[in-house]
Amino acid sequence: MPIYEYRCQACHHEFETMQKMSDPELTDCPACGEPQLKKLISAVGFRLKGSGWYETDFKKGNQKNIAKTDAPANDSSAGGSCDGAGGCGACATPASTA
Repeated sequence: MPIYEYRCQACHHEFETMQKMSDPELTDCPACGEPQLKKLISAVGFRLKGSGWYETDFKKGNQKNIAKTDAPANDSSAGGSCDGAGGCGACATPASTA
């Protein structure tokens, strides 16, 4: 569910709340009770809960962090740069097209 921010125009109380996109906007301030709430436009907020995809998907064996790889870095001191064709040893060898 998206997290929305609201500010009361009467007492300037600000707060965040989780609401469905289909829920109506809130109008009454929880601090002062006045019907002066305005929804703020802000950066998108969301929560990743549980063991989620970011920790478990696209893994092989007992890998824990997808950012760590076993492929060697492109080292220009080792005789040139990678051309993406698989000849440098850092890239996968392309499948044959025959």
